[in-house]
Amino acid sequence: MKTLNRKGQVTIFIIIAILIVVAIALFFLFRQGIVQLPGGDSDRNPNAVFKSCIEDKLQETSDLILKQGGYVNPNLYKELDGEKISYLCYNSNYYESCINQEPVLIQHLKDEIKDVIESKVESCFRNYESSLKNKGYDVDAVYRDFEVQLVPEKIIIDIDAEITAERNQEVSNEERFVVIFPSRVYDLAVVAQEITSQEARFCNFEQTGFMLLYPQYNIDKFRTGDGDTIYTIEDRKTKERFKFAVRSCVIPPGF
Repeated sequence: MKTLNRKGQVTIFIIIAILIVVAIALFFLFRQGIVQLPGGDSDRNPNAVFKSCIEDKLQETSDLILKQGGYVNPNLYKELDGEKISYLCYNSNYYESCINQEPVLIQHLKDEIKDVIESKVESCFRNYESSLKNKGYDVDAVYRDFEVQLVPEKIIIDIDAEITAERNQEVSNEERFVVIFPSRVYDLAVVAQEITSQEARFCNFEQTGFMLLYPQYNIDKFRTGDGDTIYTIEDRKTKERFKFAVRSCVIPPGF
C-alpha cells in the first residue's frame, strides 16, 4: 500500500509539473502575439502578417543603403561604374586627414530606413485592419508610429499600435507588434565606423590585421586614380556588403 501511495504521489507531481510547463509556454505565446483571434482565423499572428508585408521593401531599402555608403539619396559621393558611393569620411584639401561625415552612423542608418519604409509599414497595418473587417470582425484599430532598431544580426521593426477585434462575443486585443528580420546592417556599420575613425586619425586603415582579428569579415580596399579609397566590407557568411568612399590625406598629382 505504501508503494502504491508513493507511486500515486509521483504521478501527481509529474502531472503538476506538466501543467506548469504548459502554463509557462502559453504565457510566452500570449506575449509574442501568437494567440489565435476569435473564430480561428489563419492570420492569427499579426507579427507574421506584418513581416510578410514589409520584408520586400525593407530588403530593397537595406540593400540600396549598403550599396550606396549608407544613403538612399547620396549628396556627397564618388561615382564609380555607374554607382553613387557616399563618402563617410571626406576632406577636399590635399594632405589633410578626412572628416567623419556620419559620426553617429547607426542612428543615421535607422533614420534612412525609417524614412523609406514609413508609408509601407502604415499601409501594412491598414491592410491588416481591413482584412479583419472583411472577415466580419468589429475592429477598433489605432496606429501611432514605429521605430527601427539595428542590433547585431537583426533589423527590428517595433510598431506602436493597437487592434481590438470582436466577433461572436469573442474579443482579441493586440498591442505593440514586433517584427524581426535577419540582417548584418548593424554589424557592417560597426566595422565601417572603425575604418572611418582610423582614416580620420591616421590617414589609413590596415585591413589585413583587422581581418586576422575578425575573420568573419572580408575587407577590400580599392584606391582610385584621383586619391579616393573605396572600401567594401563583406560578411563572409551572408555575403552582405557595405560599400563606401573615403578621401583622406590625398597627395596632389605630380608629387
